[in-house]
Amino acid sequence: MAQQHLDPTDPMAESACGDALAGYLRAQATEFLRALRLHRETGGDGGAPARTKARAGDNGTQESVDAARALRRSARRISASLHTFRPLLDTDWSEAIRPELAWLSGTLAMEHAYAARLERLLLALHRLSGAAVLPTQTRVPGDSADGSADSRTAGDTGPPAHPAATVERGNLTVGAAKAGALLERQLTLARTRAHSSALQALGSSRFHAVADNIAVLASEVPLTPAAATADLRPLAGAAEERLTDAVAALPLVTAGNPYNAEALIHGLSPDPAPHPQDAPWHQVRLLLRLHRYAREVLHGDSAPVDVRLLAAGQALNRHRDASEAAAAAAQAARTPRIAPATAYALGVLHADQRHEVEAARFAFQQSWQMQTVGTPQRP
Repeated sequence: MAQQHLDPTDPMAESACGDALAGYLRAQATEFLRALRLHRETGGDGGAPARTKARAGDNGTQESVDAARALRRSARRISASLHTFRPLLDTDWSEAIRPELAWLSGTLAMEHAYAARLERLLLALHRLSGAAVLPTQTRVPGDSADGSADSRTAGDTGPPAHPAATVERGNLTVGAAKAGALLERQLTLARTRAHSSALQALGSSRFHAVADNIAVLASEVPLTPAAATADLRPLAGAAEERLTDAVAALPLVTAGNPYNAEALIHGLSPDPAPHPQDAPWHQVRLLLRLHRYAREVLHGDSAPVDVRLLAAGQALNRHRDASEAAAAAAQAARTPRIAPATAYALGVLHADQRHEVEAARFAFQQSWQMQTVGTPQRP
């Protein structure tokens, strides 16, 4: 079965040497340069001619977003491969470019993250309050809405409220519109700043130095002399072991409970620090990504999709999104002089997102156990 040779530690699997790593890095560098060219042609970095921007129009805007996503995608894969296979690469070069790639990927990701967070919170408010429209569509004087809604969830108002919940639902509806407007102001401002930061980054000398290094990488990979005959499987296996150890350290017993009161208590406290329970899960998400990319290096385009790894990764992405959305709701609730109804709506929204965090942890637990139990054994 195809699943049987995916284990990078399997001594009977086909070996991969430095040429496979070099080919993978060159391919990712080429993708990076292609995405960068598209980003510039669509005016994404603010440096394209005016006639190019006018010709691009709305399609150009979407192409610019797609190009930025492709830049992040290739930057992440290059950085991850430099980390996993660093003994086979020139140390000075790889250690110098890795933090630069992380800076670029993080900077480009922020605008999309704020937009997705706002949409997530507005849709959750819509669902929780039972309003006929999204909260910010009930305009409050001086407020603005971006008018964006996910068509996949539009009109999903859920089942009618139970009579026992009518009073609470009414209280929530009162504050939902202003809570949505407050979140929109805060997150739209953050998104605008992130957009400006991304444009500044793409026009900076720091970015041009990164692009120059990637251009060189597309034709010449700085491997060590030993890399030509080295087997990549032990290094890929080490990445998998780090992931396995991190998962073993997770509080999966807590994740198996439908309600985690400690998570709610911390999030509603005045302490704005990141939630202490979330950090190990975020670390597992990063290690899972490193493991996936290491498998891509070993197997290239022929690597079959591991459905269980994919499900685990999707659960961890949901965990991150819900965790950050809950933090945004809690931050908005700390805004001075907001109305009690608004604070109440934000508190309910925060609790809802923390429950989403717990649901994502449970989904990860289920998918990971399926992977552990269901992996076919070699005869």
